[in-house]
Amino acid sequence: MKGTVTRLYTPDNPALLPAICGPQHRNLMKLEMALIDGKLKADSQGGSIRLTGTQAAVADGEAALAAFERMLKSDPAAGEDAFEGAIDQARAPAESYGSLTGLRVPVMPQTRTQAQYIDYLTREGRDLVFGVGPAGTGKTYLAVAAGAAELRKKTKERLIITRPAVEAGENLGFLPGDLEEKVEPYLRPIWDALNEVLGADHVERMREKKIIEVAPLAFMRGRTLKNAFVIMDEAQNATIGQTKMVLTRLGRDSRMVVTGDPGQVDLPPKTPSGLAHALRILEGVEGTGIVHFTASDVRRHALVSRIIRAYDKDAGTSDDKTPRAGL
Repeated sequence: MKGTVTRLYTPDNPALLPAICGPQHRNLMKLEMALIDGKLKADSQGGSIRLTGTQAAVADGEAALAAFERMLKSDPAAGEDAFEGAIDQARAPAESYGSLTGLRVPVMPQTRTQAQYIDYLTREGRDLVFGVGPAGTGKTYLAVAAGAAELRKKTKERLIITRPAVEAGENLGFLPGDLEEKVEPYLRPIWDALNEVLGADHVERMREKKIIEVAPLAFMRGRTLKNAFVIMDEAQNATIGQTKMVLTRLGRDSRMVVTGDPGQVDLPPKTPSGLAHALRILEGVEGTGIVHFTASDVRRHALVSRIIRAYDKDAGTSDDKTPRAGL
């Protein structure tokens, strides 16, 4: 075919070739399907991967393979879901993929949506950022990493993370301790993320000095949060009044990130979600930014994306007309 080129991609570490190709070369098949416009053909040849197609398709293929190889070096368990992110990364303009630096390891976006999210989390003038979408898309992890990076750069004095104490089918009243102790298990993923990007010892010292604070939503009332990076997690489970209370805590030189999954509301029936309300009334307000994640941004097991799509399809065809947080 006229205009077709062929190039070999050879991994820096030859031992990574089987993981790059994927089981039964499924990653190479994914690459071919993703770059179908360029009629890319990808197959393993000796210690390399042969790419044949248009100049642009081959260049995108090389970029995707290189991006996935970098992921494997930092996370040997990276699988097909991460490879899809590498393809997405390769097809976006390189300059759009900034990283969060100053952490134990740089945090790189794996999809266009994650890249836009990081841009909003680090851009001047975006003092209120919403990251909404299904679980596994990185919306909370990237917000935590961005807040941790601000602490390391000393551009923010505190990192404050809060979430509503809504029971997801469980009764908090039967758990021992006060409210903060009851909610602690629900905040475990936050601490895990902080430990990963900063180191457990560093996090513990910052926690003791109140530089990092993770607390239930009720603890935010009456406070003014100055020079802080504030994250409101699981915001779909906050009422309209609670959401307004938290948003109005924003003080001078602070940034707030609101994350949530509109499809996972655990509020009592007929209780409107404050997240849906805030997204509706704050759309287009100067100083805000809204990023919508989808199933294609999920970076857990590849099956998770398919599960989410199946539920979304069922919600669209089911007779059950229960509103999904207004989105």
